[in-house]
Amino acid sequence: MTPEPPPPLEPDTKDWTWVLDERCPECGYDATELDVSAVGSEVRTVAARLGGLLADPRANLRPNAQQWSAVEYGCHVRDVFRLFDTRLRLMLAEDDPLFANWDQDATAIEDDYASQESDQVADELIASAEIIAASFEAVTDDELLRKGRRSDGAGFTVDSFARYFLHDPIHHVWDVEQGYSELGGA
Repeated sequence: MTPEPPPPLEPDTKDWTWVLDERCPECGYDATELDVSAVGSEVRTVAARLGGLLADPRANLRPNAQQWSAVEYGCHVRDVFRLFDTRLRLMLAEDDPLFANWDQDATAIEDDYASQESDQVADELIASAEIIAASFEAVTDDELLRKGRRSDGAGFTVDSFARYFLHDPIHHVWDVEQGYSELGGA
């Protein structure tokens, strides 16, 4: 008998672009303090941290009804790395591209994040982190002002895109750590 997948979470409809101007009160990320040339290194560090958290025996447990498990966050961050790499490449290749919409909540359900294996997710997360880290490291100073737009109209330069992007994986490491605290034990 196959276990029932957990119910979907309430969709996140927040516009997180505010993190470009303000410190995140939850995870502490401050985009204004980021040296954009360090994004590649930061991505590798946060991916290694999240990969390590996925080795925890509680990785498939949701700490509460409003929060994903570590595995689900790992899948999401892996997919964010892939998506943002595609978007970064578009910004570097085209003039002011419009990004296709991505529904992260629909992807979580369609790809059944909750049932994925933590060790495989960790491997894929590290591999996708390396790809986007290398992509950001290849950006030249002259390319930092190239532009792109989300489907909701939010505009970015490569510089602001990097600052915005890095908040997501950092915040989700914090989410997982908070979830493990809530679950207790080891």
